[in-house]
Amino acid sequence: MTDRKEADMGGVRLELTVDAVANGGWCVARHEGRVVFVRHALPGERVVAEVTEETARFLRADAVEILEPSPDRVTPPCPFAGPGRCGGCDWQHASLEAQRRLKADVVAEQFRRLAGLDLKVVVEEVPGAEDGLGWRTRVRFAVERDGTAGLRRHRSHEIEHVTECLIAHPGVEEVGAERLAWQGAASVEVVAASGGDRAVIVEPAPHRRADIPDVDAAVLLDEGKRGTRALRGRASLTERVGERDFRVTASGFWQVHPGAAATLLGAVLDLGRPEPGEWALDLYCGAGLFAAGLAEAVGPEGAVLGIESEPQAAQDARFNLRDLPQAQVERGRVEEALDRLRIERADLVVADPPRAGLGRPVVERVAGLEASRVVYVSCDPATLARDVAWFAGHGYRLEDLRAFDQYPMTHHVECVALLVRD
Repeated sequence: MTDRKEADMGGVRLELTVDAVANGGWCVARHEGRVVFVRHALPGERVVAEVTEETARFLRADAVEILEPSPDRVTPPCPFAGPGRCGGCDWQHASLEAQRRLKADVVAEQFRRLAGLDLKVVVEEVPGAEDGLGWRTRVRFAVERDGTAGLRRHRSHEIEHVTECLIAHPGVEEVGAERLAWQGAASVEVVAASGGDRAVIVEPAPHRRADIPDVDAAVLLDEGKRGTRALRGRASLTERVGERDFRVTASGFWQVHPGAAATLLGAVLDLGRPEPGEWALDLYCGAGLFAAGLAEAVGPEGAVLGIESEPQAAQDARFNLRDLPQAQVERGRVEEALDRLRIERADLVVADPPRAGLGRPVVERVAGLEASRVVYVSCDPATLARDVAWFAGHGYRLEDLRAFDQYPMTHHVECVALLVRD
């Protein structure tokens, strides 16, 4: 069931005073006592907003005219940003400083509402995109039936045809996917790795054969549940962090901001303070970024176990940690692997779960390990705050929190939290 209904007010224009920022790239306003979530607005502005969706509880709307602008408002650098246009960016109309303040307000509000904590949050810049552009090393383009590629509009299947994406990394733009014909494809994902490799992952449209143009990149075919198959070039990319190279399957997970991997690794090690000889766990370890840093810190007298459910990522992690005998990787779901291996304790736990967070069963299992420190990396402040509240019920308190602007121009923010046992 959903509370979404036919937009009786769809297209209606309302004059609104915009209040606080909300999670997801919205600001909150009210109309006749009803909450209105407004995009393309900033707190304090007076706007004309056009209703795009009505539910039983609230309205969604786009600010289509700014009557009283905020001093934080700027002209969006991208010509495809704005009401009814590309949905990839949320805050192109705000200065970078304002974007970080807005994200800090969202993180603080989530912790206040879901964990009962009053925090002062500062969102830090991530090196590598000083103007907030040219950072996204992985971009997925949707493809029309005629083969033209573009980006989805907000909350829509409609495609905005763009000549370039300003937040895309130069290595992505050099492929020129949005200017090529992709007959028979449903989507095209372009990846530019820090080691200089590039890959294009093509998802065929149902019952159609994809006709792939000549591109300066490895080409992989997305075969659904069977995974990806290399048609040209290698199926993996090389990502470099400090002095260490990581092999990452082209279709697998890696941080999309070029400075994010090093920044997050530094934050995890600074907050977690791994010591020689300690026993550490890296949950949802992916290709082994944190496990490698932990293994170097605990040394040969210590031990690190990485747990990863995705088969290819686990294989990549084993390859990337092959020179660190104190580090091992186990494939499986976190709680299943911990039980199967009879892991009952740890000195330090690092967890970097998907957007859905750890969830109550994993929080309970991790808390039962009685680690003195838990470092939690999260791309969703709401699920992070929820899980922090659950950890509190098991004797863990939030000692530190850092937030990073590794997705400029969007509403997304990355957090690294340190939980310690009371």
